[in-house]
Amino acid sequence: MSDFVSNYWHWFIAIVSLISIVGCGVLLWTQTTKRPAEGETVKLHGNVWDEDLVEYNHPMPAWWMWLFYITIVFSLGYLIVYPGLGNFAGKFGWTSTNQFDEEVKKADSEFGPIFAKYVEVDIPTLAKDPVANEIGQRLFLNNCAQCHGSDAGGGKGFPNLRDADWLYGGDPVAIQTTLRAGRNGIMPPLGDAIGGEPGIKEMVNYVRSLSGLKHDAALAEAGKAKFAICAACHGPEGKGNQAVGAPNLTDKIWLYGSSEENIAEGIRLGRNNMMPAQLERLGEAKVHLLAAYVYSLGGGVPSAPQAAVASAEAKTQAPSPTKVQ
Repeated sequence: MSDFVSNYWHWFIAIVSLISIVGCGVLLWTQTTKRPAEGETVKLHGNVWDEDLVEYNHPMPAWWMWLFYITIVFSLGYLIVYPGLGNFAGKFGWTSTNQFDEEVKKADSEFGPIFAKYVEVDIPTLAKDPVANEIGQRLFLNNCAQCHGSDAGGGKGFPNLRDADWLYGGDPVAIQTTLRAGRNGIMPPLGDAIGGEPGIKEMVNYVRSLSGLKHDAALAEAGKAKFAICAACHGPEGKGNQAVGAPNLTDKIWLYGSSEENIAEGIRLGRNNMMPAQLERLGEAKVHLLAAYVYSLGGGVPSAPQAAVASAEAKTQAPSPTKVQ
């Protein structure tokens, strides 16, 4: 593998490129210098089709020949000013990375103030702003829809962002943390630890029993005794743990499907999911807008202080019970 990063390849690419260009020029010159004298009959090229369709060895028109020469000169000039000869950077020092960075810098200077004005607005309030949501939706379609779908409905292995089921929490802080730093959810393979295929079958039936799915009661009871190895992440009752991203096994929502085959596959082989971090790519302002958009989809839950305030307001506004005499 070290051969591919050695200086040898620089010279190899540069020499092959130059030889190819010069070779094109030599080939063009040798094929266009032998022009027939005035009155001389042009010879046949030697190819005949359909008995009477023949190919003559006419030279190229002069304008066409000079067009080829111009392309050769252009290619040499291009390789002088732009990169193309191995690791030679060219006289202009152009790179696609520098061009991209300049375009991003220009876009940030133009659109940065638009994004910046939303940073100080808290996410629940921002989620109700139609203009902010429109910007957030475009950010979502460009950066998140590839996995979660354009409607944020998710798919096999990719969470639905429209419901209230959250692996790591659906309050504003949790959503923003997920977008900023990403997530890496790992379910280790447990087949051997629970007794191989018989143990997997028992565990599958117990897990299906937790959410009311069809199961074999005897196998489920045998699997219950082995569930202790899973309880470390999913909890003793299988209700999950958002601190580590362990899903709730007692509801009707399944990331990979609830069939016996899908559950057995997860137990046997494990799962490894990664949500990439977006902060470095998008910046704080765009992540804030994106978090507000995800929160606005309907599945977001209020933070603890907000929930407490909402509960207190509900109690205050509730009518007093009528006393029965």
